[in-house]
Amino acid sequence: MTPIARLARRLRFGSPIIVVSGLPRSGTSMMMQMLGAGGLPLMIDDEHAADEANPQGYFELDAVKDLTTGFDLSWLDVTRGKAVKVHSPLLVCLPERYNYRVILMQRPLREVIASQRLPYSPRLAQEYDRHQRKVQALMAARPCFTSLTVDYHDVLADPEQQARRVRWFVQRPLSLRGMTAVVSERLYRSRITDIEPVPAGSLR
Repeated sequence: MTPIARLARRLRFGSPIIVVSGLPRSGTSMMMQMLGAGGLPLMIDDEHAADEANPQGYFELDAVKDLTTGFDLSWLDVTRGKAVKVHSPLLVCLPERYNYRVILMQRPLREVIASQRLPYSPRLAQEYDRHQRKVQALMAARPCFTSLTVDYHDVLADPEQQARRVRWFVQRPLSLRGMTAVVSERLYRSRITDIEPVPAGSLR
């Protein structure tokens, strides 16, 4: 989308909603925590309590599940300028009448599957990869979306650099110190030492 077209959409539909997305267990909770620590308001309700898998919490909004039915999406009206987690299978359900800046979290598929406590299979990995390709196509096809891909391991390796990328993308004066302070290697679970390369065409 051209800068002029983006400005026209903003004038028509208002400030963008910041969407943190990706497959479940791809680092979406970590990114939500970073945004919140940086000073960005979050749309969460804490219905999903912290547990061993996510000791800092899930940073989710229960109303997001209504995207599948289209029932009572009024919560989107008050989400402009705030961040909300929407796992990537639900992105296609977001209505066109809003602008979205989507932070797409990417993590090696073997780690995603292991973190979901599922047995690894090439068929499942292929299914997830096809899904990621569809998300990439969706981001390119719909003018309501602007996206930034963030690699989970890049955040762990250099949180300040990735925090700068995210701050530039959301166009908000977020605190880099706050964002980087919440990134911890202790949260890196389901390590896979023999990770197969993510197939070409997956989100990068």
